Amino acid sequence: MREILVINSGSSSLKFALFGAPEGGELSELALRFRGHLAGLGGQARLSLHDAEGRALETAGSALDALPAELDHDTALERLLAWVEAHPDLGDIAAVGHRIVHGGHDHTDPVRLDASTLAALESLNPLAPLHQPYGLAPVRVLSALRPALPQVACFDTAFHAGQPEVARRFPLPRRYREAGVVRYGFHGLSYDYINRTLNERVLPDRAGSGPAQGTPPGRVIVAHLGNGASLCAMRDGVSQASTMGFTALEGLMMGTRSGSLDPGLVLHLILQEGMSAEAVQRMLYKESGLLGVSGISGDMRELLESGAPQASEAIELYVYRIVREIGSLAAALGGLDHLVFTAGIGERAAPVRAAVVEGCQWLGAALDPVANRADSSDIAAANSRVGLWVIPTDEERMIAWYTASALA
Repeated sequence: MREILVINSGSSSLKFALFGAPEGGELSELALRFRGHLAGLGGQARLSLHDAEGRALETAGSALDALPAELDHDTALERLLAWVEAHPDLGDIAAVGHRIVHGGHDHTDPVRLDASTLAALESLNPLAPLHQPYGLAPVRVLSALRPALPQVACFDTAFHAGQPEVARRFPLPRRYREAGVVRYGFHGLSYDYINRTLNERVLPDRAGSGPAQGTPPGRVIVAHLGNGASLCAMRDGVSQASTMGFTALEGLMMGTRSGSLDPGLVLHLILQEGMSAEAVQRMLYKESGLLGVSGISGDMRELLESGAPQASEAIELYVYRIVREIGSLAAALGGLDHLVFTAGIGERAAPVRAAVVEGCQWLGAALDPVANRADSSDIAAANSRVGLWVIPTDEERMIAWYTASALA
């Protein structure tokens, strides 16, 4: 069994996991060894590290103990490698899989990384300036630390590459389409995982007339609701449309991101309010969304616990935008068979799910409130014409599977 290390690097964090991957194994057959998260890099670093059963792992006296006050990404990665290699019971790392946000036009499948491929992916930095550089930086670090270790890039845009051309096109002069200005879509690794596991969760309809287990799920909308949020419409497992487009800023209101705005408003901020492009970018990515509307927090948990009217206003707008976009995607699909909630808010914020489903009653969605409050997998009422599901996503497992497949 080969050991696959998964790296998901952000601007101030490093998420990681180790999986044992059998030769030719299925997605569900990957054996999780541990998961971890180094947060606060560049400031006050904090480590979370757990085994497959969720038990905290001991790090005293190891490379992951007594972290320096201002731990950077490079040193964090070096310490992580040292910790893994000091535990032979975890096995030898056979390859590293990376979450890379943008694959552009040319990369619609996982790819083994070499100098030329890395350079090509770095040329896409302007398309995702707040994500791409941080995802690629560990590749160079590992190339220097372990030059013989195979590395594989897995792309958040790849799942959407097969969308109909009309769904990807912007109404701009043709020269921009030819230059790569299209709707790419993101969160693809999450959507791919949900797509591959959905059939396992879809039960025969309780009235006997619904889809049988193992049959194609038909028309599905998946709501990936985390700090970043988007929706994806799928037909028989193929992405048809997504709320995110050229960047990960479009679409739904998010934790600190605005989501879709009138482009004329952006021009107004620059031309009439005198804001610089950099200031507008900072506001739209870091100061808007739940945080901006509430003035309290971008964390849904805090807003749900708050009694402040501003918190209620932020949640109301968040749900309203989701319901409107579900309507748009249902129109693109010609109807809806299943609605799936995933990611942090989707998996754990029962009041948000309830409000979204209430807004989708016109589609035939009816909620089982008891199942919803219990965060059950199946939260649809017996009379619901739409399957309603809560499925935890696992992007790290998806990356490990892709990496093992690329090695094969």
